[in-house]
Amino acid sequence: MEIVKGSLVRACAGRDKGFLFVAVGVHDGFVYISDGRTRKLEKPKRKNRKHISPMHVTISTEELTNKKLRKLISQYMTQSDFQQTENL
Repeated sequence: MEIVKGSLVRACAGRDKGFLFVAVGVHDGFVYISDGRTRKLEKPKRKNRKHISPMHVTISTEELTNKKLRKLISQYMTQSDFQQTENL
């Protein structure tokens, strides 16, 4: 699956391995990710595409705030079996 702006992704490498983020930008082989908590929308983390995997969920990034982003990620974590697949 192609990673586009608004894709829910999981970090597969680095110190944020296993955490969920939302792609807020895509440019030249890099994806800019944010979670609204440690990585705010104002200062997203630049991540190589090889180091993240898409979760097959896309959200609307219009009028997105850090608070809404935290809420969306936490809702997805409680609805899915993310805790079981986290160690893959």
